[in-house]
Amino acid sequence: MTEAPTLPGFCTAAARRRILAAAILVSALGFIDGSVVSIATPAMRTELEASLVQAQWFSNAYLLPLSALILVGGAAGDRFGVARVIQVGLGLFMLASIVTALAPTAEVMIAGRALKGVGAALMVPGSLALIARAYPKDQRGAAIGTWAAASAITTALGPLLGGLLLSYGGSGTWRAIFAANLPLGVLAIAILRQSVDEDHAVSSDRLDWQGALLATLSLGCGAWALTDPGAAIAPPMGIAALVFGSAFVWRERTARHPMVPPDMFRSRIFSAANIGTFCLYFALSALLFFLPMTVISTWGVSEAEAALTFAPLSVFIGVLSARIGRWADKVGPGLPIALGAALVALALAGMALTLPLHSFWGAVVPLASLIGLGMAFVVSPLSTAVMAAVPDTRSGAASGVNNAVSRVAGLVAIASMGPLAAAIYRANGGMESFAATSADASHVMATSSGFAAILWVAAGMSALSACIAWVWIRPDDTAPGDTHARSHDPGPEGR
Repeated sequence: MTEAPTLPGFCTAAARRRILAAAILVSALGFIDGSVVSIATPAMRTELEASLVQAQWFSNAYLLPLSALILVGGAAGDRFGVARVIQVGLGLFMLASIVTALAPTAEVMIAGRALKGVGAALMVPGSLALIARAYPKDQRGAAIGTWAAASAITTALGPLLGGLLLSYGGSGTWRAIFAANLPLGVLAIAILRQSVDEDHAVSSDRLDWQGALLATLSLGCGAWALTDPGAAIAPPMGIAALVFGSAFVWRERTARHPMVPPDMFRSRIFSAANIGTFCLYFALSALLFFLPMTVISTWGVSEAEAALTFAPLSVFIGVLSARIGRWADKVGPGLPIALGAALVALALAGMALTLPLHSFWGAVVPLASLIGLGMAFVVSPLSTAVMAAVPDTRSGAASGVNNAVSRVAGLVAIASMGPLAAAIYRANGGMESFAATSADASHVMATSSGFAAILWVAAGMSALSACIAWVWIRPDDTAPGDTHARSHDPGPEGR
């Protein structure tokens, strides 16, 4: 005799596996799109004749709405029905995929990426909620474990398959990567429409649209100012970012249903975990965005080879997270997080030191594997620290805030590191825009110097994350044996 699902009437027991498959598809679409674009950016820049600033916005235009709206997207699923909101998000995501696949100019590409970010913000938070609605508590852990493992596998395979396609296809093959979202999105919608019976709301709370708007304006103005700091409009944009940011903080402190409950930050452990998250994911995002442009455009590494640098991250997280999570239960999350962040910092510093060798297989790939190992020590204990810092009733909100922080870190990293790399590039005799396709020896050296500067900043941010975890996330600050703290949630990188 089968048990009724946690939300009565949501689906039948026979439909649970199909809903799990849909949740995996939704999660994979949201993450893979970002990672594959990093591999495709050199080809996109060449065909669309895009500058470095525009190439940064290929990524930032996606991250901006995703960062600002992801918490509202999760709340919208509770308010209007999770499957319904996911389907709206998938619809926008597929429409944006058509725009990006056909984009004739860099400006159209950026607009399409922004629309895609809105769609992702509506669909990504609901992937776990689908499982929570469909599975009873005694089966939910196994289902989420399957979801996490499948997400790790798809995360590893996505960039690799995209890299193979780019390596052996024609000059416009990158467009097929965006078009590939369409059949996957249609499949996910079809599964949800056939499998979900009653998609009731589970909350009557009003959505914090004012907070979402202020967050979008603050992050957007800030990213604009950071991406092109030499432009005349940069200072006014920076001031606007501060004004909108201050208004956002005031809104969240006074709103009845804030998207970011400010009282959670009264917990030192919660604040420390999120500051550490920002620092570490800043470093990781900077690496994953600028590494492919450097090795593909100037070192002559193929897209398929460059994609291999993404694989260790997913493999190590997928294989080791559960074991490290059990260790964190015994010793507390601070030590594993500090150890993992320190390994990432060591690998990034090693990559910066060995960059003049231009040794992709001898240096970059082994050090990328060390970064993957370090992140495996971080992901599960970080979820432990974040969710152990709040009551059970706030664990979902805490996880959502931590997820948003990791996205904001990526947005800030990509926006701010481009100008640094360009300045170092020019200081070392480069005459073209950073990482433009060229085989000229001086261009290669100048581009590598710019990337080395990014790596040193990233190493410093990772080291700062390790220090924060070591000093402020102590064993007595959390309840290591508290099972609600360490769910099977794979953390920001696994979502």
